Amino acid sequence: MANQNFVDYVKIYFTSGNGGSGSTHFLRSRLTSKGGPDGGDGGRGGHIILKANKQLWTLLHLKYKKNIKAGHGSHGSGSHKTGMDGEDIILEVPLGTVARDFESGKIMFELTEHDDEVILLEGGRGGKGNAHFKSSTNQTPRYAQEGGELKEAWFILELKVLADVGLVGYPNAGKSTLLAAVSAAKPKIANYAFTTLSPNLGIVKYRDNRSFIMADIPGIIEDAHLGKGIGIRFLKHIERNTLLLFMIPADTDNIRKDFKVLLNELKEYSPELLDKPKLLAISKSDLIDEELKQMLEDDIPKEIESLFISSVTGEGLDQLKDKIWTILNK
Repeated sequence: MANQNFVDYVKIYFTSGNGGSGSTHFLRSRLTSKGGPDGGDGGRGGHIILKANKQLWTLLHLKYKKNIKAGHGSHGSGSHKTGMDGEDIILEVPLGTVARDFESGKIMFELTEHDDEVILLEGGRGGKGNAHFKSSTNQTPRYAQEGGELKEAWFILELKVLADVGLVGYPNAGKSTLLAAVSAAKPKIANYAFTTLSPNLGIVKYRDNRSFIMADIPGIIEDAHLGKGIGIRFLKHIERNTLLLFMIPADTDNIRKDFKVLLNELKEYSPELLDKPKLLAISKSDLIDEELKQMLEDDIPKEIESLFISSVTGEGLDQLKDKIWTILNK
């Protein structure tokens, strides 16, 4: 069963606030019966703002919010009093969140730094009061500026997981087992395809209290870029990983062929992915002996650095972390 707490896609109708209109008030008091214009400005409408929060890992808190509205600005009043601004709506989202216009599909912006704030929809401007329009030729302007209108639209918020290392491999290649072995993460592990239906993140401890983040991404199959299997639901998460760790089990029929298929799927989805640093781990090496490892040497791609690992026995895990740390800190 999929992890219901991981949500990486929401569609929401956002509405900013109307701006308040300016006032057409004139000064009146016991001492002044025909004073000049003293109408105040209207308050601006509330903004819709997205704010990045590194403590969040999912869009779950927005899953059931289908319509979000900011507050309207208040109208100006006499004595040059400015109306109150409409209440802003500030939505906190995880690092790696992308805002996309639903109608055009255009990406508006991405949030990748903690506490970054971006206005998704601006509130209407506050209208100017009649005091602004007084001049030598017009001492008593009986008009003021109306408040600006609100903005509204459907937007898609999409999460692309930010991690130092992304695990790339077929279903049941041992990715979840590796993550569980090197971190405190507890992904679901079973001996069948597509055990992982959503990304799992784990913090891998390294030497001298250093660490890096590893993401177990749902398994890839041939033609995943066309939507086959879990398709592009997982491919988008690879875009935000610094290093791609390819994992192919030692008992597969053809390591070189499997690697080429995986590489091609990334290329078909986004050619830029091939520019990322890459490393190959031959997993489940506890299933073969040293003689078989020697025989497999000719079947291992030479264009990528590789090593044998076993998440069960711990073989090669320290060397793997050393290689990862070296690549990440080049």
